[in-house]
Amino acid sequence: MEIDDYIVATDSRLVELASEGDQQAFEYLFTRYREALMRLFEQRLDDKTVASDLLQETFIKVYLHLDSYSKNFTFGQWIYTIARNTLVDHLRRRADDVPIDERFRSPQATTPTPEESVIISQSQSHFYAALDELSEEYRRIIEMRFIEEYSYEEIADKLCKPINTIKTQIRRARQAVCKLILEKE
Repeated sequence: MEIDDYIVATDSRLVELASEGDQQAFEYLFTRYREALMRLFEQRLDDKTVASDLLQETFIKVYLHLDSYSKNFTFGQWIYTIARNTLVDHLRRRADDVPIDERFRSPQATTPTPEESVIISQSQSHFYAALDELSEEYRRIIEMRFIEEYSYEEIADKLCKPINTIKTQIRRARQAVCKLILEKE
C-alpha cells in the first residue's frame, strides 16, 4: 500500500491491515488517536510522565487485542474504552499503594471534644477574671493586642506611644496576666 492510501484509509481498514501484520497501518492508527488520548490522561492525572506511560499501555492493549475489535462500535469508541479502563486500573493501583492505616483513618476533628470545650471555657474565664484585675492601661493594651488583634504598630499609633514602649508594656501585661491566672489555679 502507498503512503497516501494509509492517510485516507478508514479506521476499520487500518485495523484490518494491522491485524494482518501491517505495522505501518498500526502506526497510522496510533498517530490518529495519540493526541486525544494523551489529553484525556493529562486532564485526569495532571502528570505528563504517567500520562505518557498510560498512553503506551493503552496502545499495547490495542495491539494485543486488535483481533477482538468489533465493527459494532467505531474504532474511536473502542480505543477510548480501553484508555478509560487503563486509567481506572491505574487509579486503583495507586489507591492500593496507600497504606491501610491511611485509607481507614478518620478525618481530623475540626471541633473540640467536650473535654476540650470545658478546658477552653475554664481557661477563658480565668483569662477574663485576670484581665479584670489588671490596671486600666495594661487591660487596654492586652485587649488591643490579643482580643482585637492589632499589630504593635497599630497600638503604638492609637496610643501615641513609641513602639518599643508598647512592646515592653505588652510583655509586662502578659506576665501580669499569667501570674494572676496561676494564682487562681
